Amino acid sequence: MRILISMLLSASLWGPYKDIWQTVGNVLWRRQPEAVHLLDMILKKHKPDFISLFRNPPKNVQQHEKVQKASTEGVAIQGQQGTRLLPEQLIKEAFILSDLFDIGELAAVELLLAGEHQQPHFPGLTRGLVAVLLYWDGKRCIANSLKALIQSRRGKTWTLELSPELVSMITRFTDELMEQGLTYKVLTLVSQIDVNNEFEKLQRERGLGSEKHRKEVSDLIKECRQSLAESIFSWACQSPLGKDDTLLLIGHLERVTVEANGSLDAVNLALLMALLYCFDISFIEQSTEERDDMIHQLPLLTERQYIASVHSRLQDSQPWKLPGLQATVRLAWALALRGISQLPDVTAVAEFTEADEAMAELAIADNVFLFLTESVVVSENFYQDEFYIRRIHNLITDFLALMPMKVKQLRNRADEDARMIHMSMQMGNEPPISLRRDLEHLMLLIGELYRKNPFNLELALEYWCPSEPLQTTTILGSYLGVAHQRPPQRQVVLSKFVRQMGDLLPPTIYIPYLKMLQGLANGPQCAHYCFSLLKVNGSSHVENIQGTGGSPVSWEHFFHSLMLYHEHLRKDLPSADSVHYRHLPSRGITQKEQDGLIAFLQLTSTIITWSENARLALCEHPQWTPVVVILGLLQCSIPPVLKAELLRTLSAFGKSPEIAAFLWQSLEYTQILQTVRVPSQRQAVGIEVELNEIESRCEEYPLTRAFCQLISTLVESSFPSNLGAGLRPPGFDPYLQFLRDSVFLRFRTRAYRRAAEKWEVAEVVLEVFYKLLRDYEPQLEDFVDQFVEIQGEEIIAYKPPGFSLMYHLLNESPMLELALSLLEEGVKQLDTYAPFPGKKHLEKSVQHCLALLNLTLQKENLFMDLLRESQLALIVSPLEQLLQGINPRTKKADNVVNIARYLYHGNTNPELAFESAKILCCISCNTNIQIKLVGDFTQDQSISQKLMAGFVECLDSEDTDEFMRLEEGSEFEKKLAGIRHETRIHILNLLITSLERNPPSLALYLLGFELKKPVSTTNLQDPGVLGCPRTCLHAILNILEKGTEGRTGPVAVRESPQLAELCYQVIYQLCACSDTSGPTMRYLRTSQDFLFSQLQHLPFSNKEYEISMLNQMSWLMKTACIELRVTSLNRQRSHTQRLLHLLLDDMPVKPYSDGEGGLEDENRSVSGFLHFDTTTKVRRKILSILDSIDFSQEIPEPLQLDFFDRVQIEQVIANCEHKNLRGQTVCNVKLLHRVLVAEVNALQGMAAIGQRPLLMEEISTILQYVVARNKLLQCLHAKRHVLESWRQLVEIILTACPQDLIQTEDRQLIIRDILQDVHDKILDDEAAQELMPVVAGAVFTLTAHLSQAVRTEQKQPLASGLGEAHYAFMLDSSFTSPPAQNPVVDFTSVGDSSLHIILKKLLDFILKTGGGFQRVRTHLYGSLLYYLQIAQRPDEPDTLEAAKKTMWERLTAPEDVFSKLQRENIAIIESYGAALMEVVCRDACDGHEIGRMLALALLDRIVSVDKQQQWLLYLSNSGYLKVLVDSLVEDDHTLQSLLTPQPPLLKALYTYESKMAFLTRVAKIQQGALELLRSGVIVRLAQCQVYDMRPEMDSQGMFGMRDPPVFIPTPVDRYRQILLPALRLCQVILTSSMAQHLQAAGQVLQFLISHSDTIQAILRCQDVSAGSLQELALLTGIISKAALPGILSELDVDVNEGSLMELQGHIGRFQRQCLGLLSRFGGSDRLRQFKFQDDNVEGDRVNKKDEIELAMQQICANVMEYCQSLMMQSSPTFQHAVCLFTPSLSETINRDGPRQDTQAPVVPYWRLPGLGIIVYLLKQSANDFFSYYDSHRRSVNKLQNVEQLPPDEIKELCQSVMPAGVDKISTAQKYVLARRRLVKLINNRAKLLSLCSFIIETCLFILWRHLEYYLLHCTPTDSQDSLFASRTLLKSRRLQEANMDFRSGLTVVSQHDIDQLQADAINAFGESLQKKLLDIEGLYSKVRSRYSFIQALVRRVRGLLRISRN
Repeated sequence: MRILISMLLSASLWGPYKDIWQTVGNVLWRRQPEAVHLLDMILKKHKPDFISLFRNPPKNVQQHEKVQKASTEGVAIQGQQGTRLLPEQLIKEAFILSDLFDIGELAAVELLLAGEHQQPHFPGLTRGLVAVLLYWDGKRCIANSLKALIQSRRGKTWTLELSPELVSMITRFTDELMEQGLTYKVLTLVSQIDVNNEFEKLQRERGLGSEKHRKEVSDLIKECRQSLAESIFSWACQSPLGKDDTLLLIGHLERVTVEANGSLDAVNLALLMALLYCFDISFIEQSTEERDDMIHQLPLLTERQYIASVHSRLQDSQPWKLPGLQATVRLAWALALRGISQLPDVTAVAEFTEADEAMAELAIADNVFLFLTESVVVSENFYQDEFYIRRIHNLITDFLALMPMKVKQLRNRADEDARMIHMSMQMGNEPPISLRRDLEHLMLLIGELYRKNPFNLELALEYWCPSEPLQTTTILGSYLGVAHQRPPQRQVVLSKFVRQMGDLLPPTIYIPYLKMLQGLANGPQCAHYCFSLLKVNGSSHVENIQGTGGSPVSWEHFFHSLMLYHEHLRKDLPSADSVHYRHLPSRGITQKEQDGLIAFLQLTSTIITWSENARLALCEHPQWTPVVVILGLLQCSIPPVLKAELLRTLSAFGKSPEIAAFLWQSLEYTQILQTVRVPSQRQAVGIEVELNEIESRCEEYPLTRAFCQLISTLVESSFPSNLGAGLRPPGFDPYLQFLRDSVFLRFRTRAYRRAAEKWEVAEVVLEVFYKLLRDYEPQLEDFVDQFVEIQGEEIIAYKPPGFSLMYHLLNESPMLELALSLLEEGVKQLDTYAPFPGKKHLEKSVQHCLALLNLTLQKENLFMDLLRESQLALIVSPLEQLLQGINPRTKKADNVVNIARYLYHGNTNPELAFESAKILCCISCNTNIQIKLVGDFTQDQSISQKLMAGFVECLDSEDTDEFMRLEEGSEFEKKLAGIRHETRIHILNLLITSLERNPPSLALYLLGFELKKPVSTTNLQDPGVLGCPRTCLHAILNILEKGTEGRTGPVAVRESPQLAELCYQVIYQLCACSDTSGPTMRYLRTSQDFLFSQLQHLPFSNKEYEISMLNQMSWLMKTACIELRVTSLNRQRSHTQRLLHLLLDDMPVKPYSDGEGGLEDENRSVSGFLHFDTTTKVRRKILSILDSIDFSQEIPEPLQLDFFDRVQIEQVIANCEHKNLRGQTVCNVKLLHRVLVAEVNALQGMAAIGQRPLLMEEISTILQYVVARNKLLQCLHAKRHVLESWRQLVEIILTACPQDLIQTEDRQLIIRDILQDVHDKILDDEAAQELMPVVAGAVFTLTAHLSQAVRTEQKQPLASGLGEAHYAFMLDSSFTSPPAQNPVVDFTSVGDSSLHIILKKLLDFILKTGGGFQRVRTHLYGSLLYYLQIAQRPDEPDTLEAAKKTMWERLTAPEDVFSKLQRENIAIIESYGAALMEVVCRDACDGHEIGRMLALALLDRIVSVDKQQQWLLYLSNSGYLKVLVDSLVEDDHTLQSLLTPQPPLLKALYTYESKMAFLTRVAKIQQGALELLRSGVIVRLAQCQVYDMRPEMDSQGMFGMRDPPVFIPTPVDRYRQILLPALRLCQVILTSSMAQHLQAAGQVLQFLISHSDTIQAILRCQDVSAGSLQELALLTGIISKAALPGILSELDVDVNEGSLMELQGHIGRFQRQCLGLLSRFGGSDRLRQFKFQDDNVEGDRVNKKDEIELAMQQICANVMEYCQSLMMQSSPTFQHAVCLFTPSLSETINRDGPRQDTQAPVVPYWRLPGLGIIVYLLKQSANDFFSYYDSHRRSVNKLQNVEQLPPDEIKELCQSVMPAGVDKISTAQKYVLARRRLVKLINNRAKLLSLCSFIIETCLFILWRHLEYYLLHCTPTDSQDSLFASRTLLKSRRLQEANMDFRSGLTVVSQHDIDQLQADAINAFGESLQKKLLDIEGLYSKVRSRYSFIQALVRRVRGLLRISRN
């Protein structure tokens, strides 16, 4: 960017001048204080340019040669390094340019290069043509700068209110220029520069392009001349010119001529005014001290020879080219001399001052007043400068006040002339030719001068001296309106002049006098005085010789004449009465009288237009009745001109609604437009006939225009609904029909004498249509035919005019066609850039046409909806479709293109561009039309280029009128600026709506994206690069870029906030849309550095436009989010890092660097360090953005109503609500206003009329309230929006950006700061509750990341590779106690205290939400859970080392950081007491599902760490625990519905899981288990039927064709999710209820029995998936503790014998099935199952394999435990042992029979498993133990040296944690994952080791008991003991499990079996097995249990086997 700018400034004839103008503008108009210093420097640097004004660098031979060789040798260009080769073509062009403007060759080259660079701003022009524009633009800039500087000098006429220092600096600088002869240079340039000559030169060298280029060049040249002339004028105003300069100026004016129309052109007008201001001494009437200062500064009085030289020069009889101009200067000089003569001590110049009369006489002789009227006041520039008007005003009033004798003389001369004319008429002669008409001219001049009043100066007030004393107060008030307060003396003289001129008025001056009055009546107060004058003149006490009528200039006389005229015409008889005190000819009146009437009518119109009192007074006057008389005259046959004037007067009357209503009725009555056709009448009458027959023949249409104007006024004032009722169907239709069919549709085909009148007619009729449609709101009743009865027949009433217009515009009617063709003609005419007659009116007509289309588009939806609902047989099409129609003239569908082409004229016609943009914005909402439009817009290359240029130009528009003088900017200019602003907003809205549609869309074309190829392939470039045009995207970036280099930030954000907001939104949409995102972000990043330069100015501050400011920040932050995410994904680290530093750093950075990060660090010099105190911190940007959002919100006061009912009003307001463009619900104020006003209008009775003003006042109160409410809603919406975006930004920074870009410590501090600040803001009492949800969401994310950051930090020491023998957490003192010298003080780098603050704030926030806001609390519970997780000890690997410590070591170990933090946390939580408990418990029991789950999870967490058990107590005491338990029954029903193949929703499942998890957690505490038993949780579970609904396993499905698992689990999995928690809960209760163990076991047994079918099914199930094995593992665990024989006796139910038998049967069955499981999982079968499983384990199911392995071992352990319990419980003595296994060690015994049949029981009940299984299991477990042990050691070693592992292995470890995308993550993350996997593996192996060890010990124990029984105590069947004996033996043992058929097993034990057993056992239990077992004990069991249990058992078994049985 910088390089381009330096090159751009290199064109020495343009760049620097542009800079000067920019700086001057910034200082003077924009008032930027920082630019003052710059201005000083620039002025010093460029002083020579101002002194040698417009002088170009001369041609030069050396330069010529250099440039000649530039194509081969290159040439050095100023502002660029090195030389540059130039193409031949450019060199040729440079020489042409050099000759053309006579400038140096190098300067020409620079201009061309600058032209090339600026080319994109001028589409369609070559660089040469652009260079021509730049050349003249440079000149314009220097001229404008000169003018602006001179305007801001210190002086006597005005002040710009700049600082005194600045004014002094500028005054000093300009004085120096003046000393160097500025006036001479300016006058020479003004004479030399001539548009025509310049154009001829350019034409010769083909230096002119399109019409637009020609116009731009000529405008620039004209502006140069104009600015130069105005700088002389400004100088003369502020400090008059010296003698020599004045004479130079006079010399220039001597040679001046007028334009074709007789007026002075703008330049000469300015110079004339400059001279007049040199002679201006009006200040002598000011107070004395000011006056003395002025006199000393006035060359007129201080320069000795001034008066003499000027006087002699002006007395010179040599005539000027314009005698009138000479006369004007002479008059001004005469008045100056007269003024000087009134000063004290001016004797020195007495000889001259006495010549003033003579000088004035000379001036008058040269018709000075005529010249002033025709050449000065008429000039089009005259009214554009307030000081021109004031000067001529002073000239005239000085003449009247200072030269009263001259005035008298003029009057006498006029009287004399009138007498002569009268006499010659009497005698029948021609009046003499030589008559002078000076007084007439003076009056006409006064009339003309005050006729317009653009600055609301009301200078004419000076002519009115209030005669009635009553009104003095108002008049004094009005004085303040006059800028220079005048002493009353002058006013008295002037008012006397006005009054006396009207006395005894000679007829010749009658009309001029009326015209003068008309001018003087222009203004609200003037009109009032004029009205009074005319009233007083007519009163009878004025003595008057002119008959009875009083003065001819009076209301009395005028209306009397009118009435006579009317009567005369009615009778059509000659009448003796006169109109003007002369006899009337037989018919009508003379031309002169007609002119008199017209003049008086115009005067009347002026007065009543301005003064409403006058309007009502005249109208209500009983004798005059003007309206009646005028309407009467209109019916007579009088000339159309007079009729038109009468109609115009009526329009003026019609401004008052009261009169308008009467006028409507009278119009209808008089049938001026015939609305009722009488059958007998042959020929039509009225205005229609006049239009068609008289006006068309004359080709002039004053009457039609006046009639349209009247209708236009009346339509606006009051609109009658039942116009013409009684005689015809009531309504406006006949008028509309006439206007439409006779006037509008035929206006193009009529002939016009004056070309401009064609457009005047169009304008005035279209204005009526516009007003009618604007005020029309489609209503239901318009669509129903209403019938009226007229003369006994039913006739359909007319529809409202708006309806009719809508109907015509929604059809291909002639009206629509004409409107569209008018638009086409308009744009063609504008494209010529040439002035033509009626241009203004054409533009107005086009504007009305566009506005009509606009209104139609706005109302069509409602109109068509109502039409659809109604029964009317009308067909309409949407306007946007009609606009797509074919244009009959071009045979193309180019209507919309024509409309869009008006944007190209946005600079010259902003209103048209505005309407056009509005239409396009409306149309673009429709996707189909978009696609068509893109085709139409891009079809023709040249039009496409123009359209693009038009859009861009409108967006760029602010640069055109760079600086309007802000303080002097007239209303008109401000309005135009407003319109331009609105146009840009419509274009941006068009882009926004269009981007939301699918491509191809208009926005993509306008923003420069590819339309022919895929959008994402676009390569956006700077304008001009690779032929890329300047698009709307460039314009938008340009708007946002202005001001980003400075401190204040983007200008648009402050000056046009709404515009900036939409610009940011467009950019965000481009970045967010997947198609456009890539190209846009690339372009913004590389070419613009957009985001960095914008973000560094955040937060914006603009209190006035808070809503826009918030939205701007929102869109910008959202864009930044996308940028951070994308750069992170693409690994563009430097980009990400730069933005992160900008947002997060709390160290001050070097402000607004060029963003070269590397350079910056190297360049920080030592002094830089000295300046910065390194400890100073600045606020992090992310926090200061948060600061700028005000969380509090003022709420409007509630309504206090006296009349309306408040509840109903609220209801009405609610009914009027609608969604606005942004999707916010706001109230439609206009609609509400209509509803309320209709309500008031409906009231009847006198009381209502009396109270109407009060009611209207109350309506206005209601509307203000609604506006405030809307603003409140929008403001809250904006705050939510900005907070959302801020939250997104924070989340993206924390989650998406690479972690290593922010150090862990900083990361924690940043999160801590943000958390604390955001909490402080939301916990403030003023904070708006609506913002809570967003804040809660942010808090959730932040806490999650804080938790993660802290826990990562604790794992850090691992990374440093401590090389310790065993693996350890540095922070965890339970493993390695920290060295004593540095005890761990704080938990994290954040510090515990900060963590506590965060916890307290979180809890405060939870309490602040009160009862509502459950969703907010959901987030907060999540946050709290994350927070509490910080104090949770992380997963630690079970290295089997910890057990080596003694119990004492463990008890005396210091408290580690985790427990410390946990203890402090729980203390803080408990300090909140029951309030917090209540909230959390309530949320856990009811409310939103997620809320419930999180509340339960939170309770779970708190209960688990709450050592005091406060929460548990509260839960049980307040009954919440009971509620939770009871709710299980309700859940039962919903859970059952979840087992259907397609479940409704899984919500219920998740809440159930949470609830069970929580209950399980409670059960883990002994007290909790008791509470749960007490509340009957297991009884509830037993009642639930869902556990009985076990779905069938699908046998092939599980492995055969496994679909990839979808999110919804299969029914079986869902069932397991329901069953497993219940089993776990039972298991935990059984484990932890020590005291009530039997009670618990009894209840669990009941649970098992009540669901026994399911239990059996599970025990029988053959499936080997992880899920089914987990079921089995849990179930066997429960059975092993509950299904014991001893439990039955404890059951507190009254059992009779039968049910006891049944219970025993159940228990027996459980026992048999459990034993059967052994052979499945303990025997060799297991291997087969494993193999079967292995085939199906895919890569990512490694974890499953672990789980399955664990579950199988668990099942074996559980079954073994069960066996042990059965044996222990049933037989206290060894002799009477219960034998569970047959004395057979060969496994084969059990391996026959149909094993694979899943239906058969695992073990047939008649055969018990043999002891072989136990031995096998023992061996198997011993082998497993060693393999697990090795695996465990290996994993521990790996974990300690993760960094040293080979990459493949790391990858493999990661894949088991994260199946997909391992390659994409960083190495550091891979290590984290590998560690996580290893810890899991180690812990899994540790569990397996403990299970193996348990199984081995239990197996040994069982083996020993059985062997002992069989070998020592058992009596074989073939011995002497009978079967009976063994039977009694069994009975005597009171076995409760009678039905467990041991007998069948025992009966078969023979002596052979026992011997075999002993032999087999000796083999099986060999040395190797024994050694293994003892090794296991050495390795593991010793450390764990410290008992040599295995050793003892091995010894015993060995002993038993040695015993020989005899």
